[in-house]
Amino acid sequence: MSPAVDRPLDTFEALQARGQAAFELGHLDESAQLLSEALAWAQVQGDQRRIDLAFCNLSSVDLSRNPFATIGPETMNRLREILMRNEDAVNCRLAAYNLARAYEFRKEARKGLFYARIALDRSQQLGREDWIASSHNQIGNFLMAQSFFEEAAHEYDCALASHPQAADRQAMILINVGYSRLVRGDHVGGIRLLYSSLRELRRLGVRRGQMFAHIDLCFAHLELERFADAIRHGAKGLALAEEIGEEDAIKNALYLLGEARHLSGDDASARELFDRLERDFYPDKTGISEFLLAIDVRKMINLRA
Repeated sequence: MSPAVDRPLDTFEALQARGQAAFELGHLDESAQLLSEALAWAQVQGDQRRIDLAFCNLSSVDLSRNPFATIGPETMNRLREILMRNEDAVNCRLAAYNLARAYEFRKEARKGLFYARIALDRSQQLGREDWIASSHNQIGNFLMAQSFFEEAAHEYDCALASHPQAADRQAMILINVGYSRLVRGDHVGGIRLLYSSLRELRRLGVRRGQMFAHIDLCFAHLELERFADAIRHGAKGLALAEEIGEEDAIKNALYLLGEARHLSGDDASARELFDRLERDFYPDKTGISEFLLAIDVRKMINLRA
């Protein structure tokens, strides 16, 4: 084939590659721009496989750029269409994984689990170890959210055994393995894994991962009645959650930090934290602070729900 004929495909692949590279570096606006150009090129060419590929990758960026708004019904329907056509295993996997991610942000664990299992099946068909690992981890998250702790732990172990390639992804999976051990009573093993993951995430500069590790460690030390350690990690986790703007993490940190302050005898600080929780997250309810000061908050929280 002549170079003149090769060049258009090279253009699409180059845009895709640059867009994915920007995505991996966290340059989401740049990634979205490049992938939008790749999508436009594929639409002009009428190349359905490449249209679907660019669309799936662009929806991945949209989910990462604004996860709390998630993606709209039009995008969800388009991803379902790609999945139903079943013309390309890569596109099917990406569509299913993104649908699962969208349902995860919407707190619809059962629907998300359905698509996560499809994503795992396609990943296994393709033999992509990194995708197999991320799909097992995603399935574990959905099972953990529904308090199926043993089943979730198995999925997290499978995720690690699948050898995720990126160090930051492996460290994030390790956080989930550590938390799954905590909720099953293995505090020593869970804490060890969480500290190991936290060290790696600090080295890599992954602040969102550090946030989860600190909040999980707050919970772990609270369980062991190490209140000073719980307060230290809870405060760090809350600060990171506020910096990132992750509302669920802020809420969990306020619960745990308030309980740590309460159990350490500092009821004034505990009340301030619980008052903020009521004001910011339950404005239509009254008496939340009094209720939380009277019960054991630890028994109410599933940090992955």
